[in-house]
Amino acid sequence: MAKILGIIGGGQLGMMITEAAKKMPEHISKIIVLDPTENCPASQVGAEQIVADFKDKNAIIDLANKSDIITYEIESGDSTVLKSVEKNADVNPSPETLRIIQDKFLQKSFLKENNIPVPEFIKIDAMEDLVNGLQDFGYPALLKARRDAYDGRGNFKINSEKDIEKAFDYFKGQKLLLEKFMQFKMEVSVIASRNTKGQIKTYPLVENIHEENILRETIAPARVSQEVTKKAEHIAEKTMQVLRGAGIFGIEMFVTQDDDVVINEIAPRVHNSGHHTLQSSKTSQFEQHLRAILGLDLGDTELIHPTIMYNILGDVSFEGKYSPVNISDENVFLKMYGKEISKPLRKLGHFNLVAKQGETIDQLLKKLETLKEKVIVKPRS
Repeated sequence: MAKILGIIGGGQLGMMITEAAKKMPEHISKIIVLDPTENCPASQVGAEQIVADFKDKNAIIDLANKSDIITYEIESGDSTVLKSVEKNADVNPSPETLRIIQDKFLQKSFLKENNIPVPEFIKIDAMEDLVNGLQDFGYPALLKARRDAYDGRGNFKINSEKDIEKAFDYFKGQKLLLEKFMQFKMEVSVIASRNTKGQIKTYPLVENIHEENILRETIAPARVSQEVTKKAEHIAEKTMQVLRGAGIFGIEMFVTQDDDVVINEIAPRVHNSGHHTLQSSKTSQFEQHLRAILGLDLGDTELIHPTIMYNILGDVSFEGKYSPVNISDENVFLKMYGKEISKPLRKLGHFNLVAKQGETIDQLLKKLETLKEKVIVKPRS
């Protein structure tokens, strides 16, 4: 019998999960999202919406009472409340996994305990811990908020002794960790999935390019050696074996100067660096996530076409309504998220640039340079 799907979060990820669910009517009869923004992106494509904060206990309980399965597109849900509603609805990935991943210190500790490589880190409870940690790690180093930090928010790079007090005060009493700065040569990620039966599949390794700590481009496949690819895939599969729950996990990693691979962080949800799968793969990450939490066999993850995903971000110089973004070039697939207001570096949409037969990544990158001029976000006149 078709099930009712509840999603914590109704932003662009919830939107694309909803669109994938609409193509599976024999398995999913209805989608309900919990999101604080009225007319959120997911509601614009057919999801029913509960308007409330992601951590609102009563709203989460209401969602569970109305749903057969609950998943999330954002890590901000209350893992304790989600654990308590498992008697009413299946929750995947598991609330225990969410609890570990929500706290970056717990996440890195969990990975280290399972012999999965991460940068060196320590917990920071007081200024004295920070001073001592910097003596060990040297400069630069990264001071990070343990919770509620994404897209580079919640990170402070300490370049010298004069930054210490400013960095500590910046977080205003939040729980913190200090991480040794990695001199990496590339950021990469693996989109991995596991279904409720334990079947695991990974998508090919991709290369990520950031601007202002926000993902701007994903290149599929990553421009790395076969050795690096194998290391990254091995780490991703080992991670999936120790993390509980079904669904998609976005596993972000650094490639070091010596071609070692270490995990930066994990997202227990569909991931921005997996958007290329909408056109590059037989099974998109959004369909795969649904297949995983429904207990269906996982779909084919083979990369059919080399593809570059490019995020369309709000201009840093203005906030407000913006002019429509349009591209009609061949082999370019534009997806706008229906957000009415542009804010500095806000994710407003993306496009996938797909290789034609025989076309290389280098040729795609040259094409991308001309396309960038067509997706500059401008104020509505």
